[in-house]
Amino acid sequence: MRVLTTCGLLLAVSTLSAQDDAHIAAAKAAAGEDFQNLFQFQCYGPGPGGQRPPAGALPQRPPGPPDRSTWYAEPVKVFDNLYFFGQSEYAVWAITTSQGIIVLDTIFDYSVEDEVAGGMTKLGLDPANIKYAIVSHAHPDHDGGARFLQEHYGTRVIMSPADWDVLDKRTIGTKPKRDIEATDGQKLTLGDTTLTLYITPGHTPGTISTVFPVKDNGTPHLAALWGGVGLNPDRERVQLYIRSAQRFSGIVKQAEADIILTNHTDWDRSKINLPMLAKRAPGSPNPYIVGNAKVLNFLKVAEECATARVGAAN
Repeated sequence: MRVLTTCGLLLAVSTLSAQDDAHIAAAKAAAGEDFQNLFQFQCYGPGPGGQRPPAGALPQRPPGPPDRSTWYAEPVKVFDNLYFFGQSEYAVWAITTSQGIIVLDTIFDYSVEDEVAGGMTKLGLDPANIKYAIVSHAHPDHDGGARFLQEHYGTRVIMSPADWDVLDKRTIGTKPKRDIEATDGQKLTLGDTTLTLYITPGHTPGTISTVFPVKDNGTPHLAALWGGVGLNPDRERVQLYIRSAQRFSGIVKQAEADIILTNHTDWDRSKINLPMLAKRAPGSPNPYIVGNAKVLNFLKVAEECATARVGAAN
């Protein structure tokens, strides 16, 4: 009986390993040459069974902001009505409308004035016109600058109720005052532009992913922003992440979104695309317009890597 039990266990482990390998192969195929950074991070980075530094190996950041040379990035006009005002590693997307500006995420408290306020001024926009800040999730690299926008420009800050709750419990760092609570499928209209917000939990309890229109030299397109990329170590949140990725895939497929964005410059090729756009010749293609199939491939990488790793979750 003991031998049979052992053999059965080995067979189960072997079957699971084969299934995991199949999911990783599917993720790799979906990534192609476009989303290799996403593939490596999602399938092998932090999260269940992923790479973790030994205890105490992470250096502690000294008090105060890091040196500007380590994070500053120049602002870039990406579409007729969409701008990048983020750091080298973290994104702020600004949507201009006929009645003001909406920003997606707010980066850190130490960089928001330089990157967002200063960047807008540099490109001829007025940061006082930032009417809304949609914070994708409750992490300081995305919510840290929101209080500055509230206090200086009266910006209304939008987060999901679950992530406002997370923020309420956080005891360190700069955080905005609790403001607007997003609902799933909410339409946010400012002037001539309407964004749709979806609650896609997994990365955090109430991560927001957003779909919104842009124009490239007058031609309309539809962008989808996946609100939170990284995986958590516990099974429940990884399973939640998988369901959110599957659901958002269905949404962007039906909407025929042809642009995929994230809030980290590694995952959506922003580190490649932004320098290209800064030197873009008139009439040349916009590298962010990838087509609906590649938008779905991005989300397929996220889903398949998470599925491959859920067995290693706590």
